[in-house]
Amino acid sequence: MSTTHPTDADPSTADAADVHEVDLAITGMTCASCVARVEKRLGRLDGVSASVNLATERAHVTYPGHVTHDEIVGAVEASGYGATVLDPGTRLAPPEHTHVREDDLRRRLLVAGPLALVVVLLAMGPWTFAANPWLQLVLTAPVVVWCAWPFHRAAVAAARHRTSTMDTLVSLGVTAAFVWSTVALVVGPGHHPREEGHYYFETAAVVTAFLLLGRWLESRAKAQGRSALTALMDLGAKEVAVQRISATTRATTEVVIPVDDLRVGDHFVVRPGEKVATDGVVVDGVSAIDTSVVTGESVPVDVEAGSTVDAGTINTSGRLVVEATAVGAHTTLAAITRLVEQAQTGKADVQRLADRVSAVFVPVVLALAALTFVGWWIGSGSATTAIGVAITVLIIACPCALGLATPTALLVGTSRGAQKGILIKGPQVLEDTRSIDTVVMDKTGTITTGRTRLTGLAAEPGLHPFAALVAAAAVERGSEHPVARAVVARAEEKGLKIPDARDFVALPGSGARAVVGGTEVTVGLPELFDEVPAELATLDRPGTTVFVGWDGRARGALTVADDVRETSAQAVRDLRAAGLEAWLLSGDTEINARAVAAKVGIEPEHVVAGVKPHEKHARIAELQESGRVVAMVGDGVNDAAALVQADLGMAMGAGTDVAMESADIVLVRDDLASVPEAMALSARTLQVIKQNLVWAFGYNTLAIPLAMAGLLNPMIAGAAMAFSSVCVVLSSLRLRRA
Repeated sequence: MSTTHPTDADPSTADAADVHEVDLAITGMTCASCVARVEKRLGRLDGVSASVNLATERAHVTYPGHVTHDEIVGAVEASGYGATVLDPGTRLAPPEHTHVREDDLRRRLLVAGPLALVVVLLAMGPWTFAANPWLQLVLTAPVVVWCAWPFHRAAVAAARHRTSTMDTLVSLGVTAAFVWSTVALVVGPGHHPREEGHYYFETAAVVTAFLLLGRWLESRAKAQGRSALTALMDLGAKEVAVQRISATTRATTEVVIPVDDLRVGDHFVVRPGEKVATDGVVVDGVSAIDTSVVTGESVPVDVEAGSTVDAGTINTSGRLVVEATAVGAHTTLAAITRLVEQAQTGKADVQRLADRVSAVFVPVVLALAALTFVGWWIGSGSATTAIGVAITVLIIACPCALGLATPTALLVGTSRGAQKGILIKGPQVLEDTRSIDTVVMDKTGTITTGRTRLTGLAAEPGLHPFAALVAAAAVERGSEHPVARAVVARAEEKGLKIPDARDFVALPGSGARAVVGGTEVTVGLPELFDEVPAELATLDRPGTTVFVGWDGRARGALTVADDVRETSAQAVRDLRAAGLEAWLLSGDTEINARAVAAKVGIEPEHVVAGVKPHEKHARIAELQESGRVVAMVGDGVNDAAALVQADLGMAMGAGTDVAMESADIVLVRDDLASVPEAMALSARTLQVIKQNLVWAFGYNTLAIPLAMAGLLNPMIAGAAMAFSSVCVVLSSLRLRRA
C-alpha cells in the first residue's frame, strides 16, 4: 500500500491515474452522523474517497498524487475531529487514545453516579425542606458541567462547523433540563417544588450518568471486539538472537537484537517455547511448530532444514536456526493483520444506508423536539410539561446504535475469522456469500495435499520392478518435477543404490532422458517409446503413470498420485449439508479427477477435467451463464483468473501476493475444512449485522413516537438510549464464539 506521494507536485502535471492509499486514526467520533460528516468533508477534496469506521475509529482514504497528507488531515480537522496518519510500520497498532478515553469516561462516571443517586433521593423523597432544590442544584452542577463535558465539547465542535451529531442531542437535552430548573428555582415561586416550580435536576444528573455508563460499557465492549486483532498484532517477537561471525576469530556467536533490526538473510536462533521472529527457512535443526496463532491449525507442524516458518508461530521442541526471508511489513503475519484491518474499515451496503439516514437524522430530531415542545405547551398549557417531553425526545432519539450496528459485528467477525485462519476481505464479501449456490474446487493442493508419491510400480516379465525403479530414479534425479521427486523418494525409501547419470535432457511436457551405465534411459509418456508392452499399457490406476525404458521399448510403469486431504470428504459433506453444490475443476485426466471426486463424495457429473489453468475462468463463466452463483476455491496462483471470475473467490494458503489479491476470502490454513467454516462464519456475521440494524432502526422508530406522546420520561429515555448502544455491541460480541 502506498503511503507516499509527491507533496511538492504540481497539480497540473499530476497523473490522474496515480492513486495512493493512506489510513488515518480518527478521534472524537461518537455516532454514525460523525462518520457521515468526515466522509463528506474528505469527499470534497478533488479525487479523494474515504471509508470511515466508527468501531475501529479508522479512515481508509484513496487519493490522487497531487493531494497531500496535510490536506487530508486538514479536511478531517475542518469537520471537527482529530486525525493522525498511520505509518505503514505502525498503522496496525490500536489507537493510543482508546484506553485513555475509556479511563476518562470511568472517572467521570464515578463522579456522576453517586451525585445522581443523591439528587434522585432528594427529588423523589418525601422531604420538602426549603434548601432541598438548592442542594439539588449544587450537586447537579458538577455532573452537568464536568461529567457531561465530553458531550458538550463534541456538540460545540459540531456547531462550530454548522452541523449536529448525537452529542448535540445529549448536550441540548441535559443543558435544557438543568437551565430550565435553575431558572425556575431562581425566579419561580419556590415554595413548592412540585407545582409551577417543577425541577429537572434529577433528570439532568441521571441522564448524564446513564449515558456515561453506556459510553464506558460500549468502549469496553469494542475493546473486547478488537482483542483478537490486537492479539494478532502482539504475536511478533520483540527480540531475536541472531548469529554473527566474529571478524577476528571467525567464531559464530549469538547476539540479541531488537526484532526491528533484523534483516533479510540474517540467521537467527529459535529455542523451544520461543516465537519465530520473522518469516524464514529452517537451515538447521528439527522441531515441531505451533501454527495455531496464524493458521488456526491445532496440530503442530513438523519442520526440518528447508521447511518454511512464519512470524508469530511458536517452536515447541528442538532448537532451530532460521534464515530470514521477509521482515517487518512484508511478513505473512503482517499481511494477515493488514487484510483483517482493511476489511474492518470497509462498509456493507446496509451500513451505507444507515449512515445516510443518520446524516439527516439529528436535524430531523431537533425539529421534532421543537415541534413537540410547542405542541405540548399549547395543548397542556404548561411549559414545564412541554420541556420535559421535548427533553425526552432529544435524548431517546440518539442514533448511536445505528452507527455501531455493522462495524462492531464486522470487527468481531473478521477478528474471529483471523483466529481461525479465515481472512474475509471486506463487508461486501459477507453479502456475496449469502447468494452462493455452487462451490467449485481445484483438485491439486485444494482437495489433495499437492504432494505426490509413488503408488504403483510394474515391470515387464523378466525384469524386477526395483530395477525399473532404479533406472527411472537415476534419470529423474536430475529433474525438479513433482513426479520425478516422487520416484527418487521411493527409491531412497527402499534403500536402493541410485547410479549416476550423465547427459541429462529434459523433455518439456513429456519426460526426461539420460545415459545410465552406458545405456540411454527414457522416462515419460508412452509416445516417447516405439513399443509399450500390453501388460504395461493396459494398467488402469488412479494417478499419473509414466514409463521407463531403453532401446525404444518401455520396460516398466510407475504411477504417482496426490493424496486426498483427510478433511476433504467431511468438508464436502458440510458444504452439501449447507445446501451448496460441490464441483471439481481440474487439469488432470478424467480418470484421476473422477477417482478423487469419488473419494470425497462429488458426483461424476460435477467433475470437469482436462482444463488448463488459463481455461479455468471460462468454465466458471459457463456455470455462471447457466444461472449458478459460484464460489471458486483454489491455490491462488494458477487459479488466479478463475478466482477473479467467480462470484466469490477463496484462496487456499496466504503465502503469495496473488492469493491475497485474487481472492475475496483467504484461507491461511491449507485445509478444505476451512471452506465451510468460512461460509458459515460469513453467514453468521451477516446475520448479526442484520439483527443489529433491525434493533437499531426499530428502537428509534418506536421510541420517538412514544416520547413525543409523553409516554416516557427523560430518565427512562437516557437509560434506554444507553442500553440500545450497549445491546448492539454485546450482540456483536456473540461472534467471538462462532
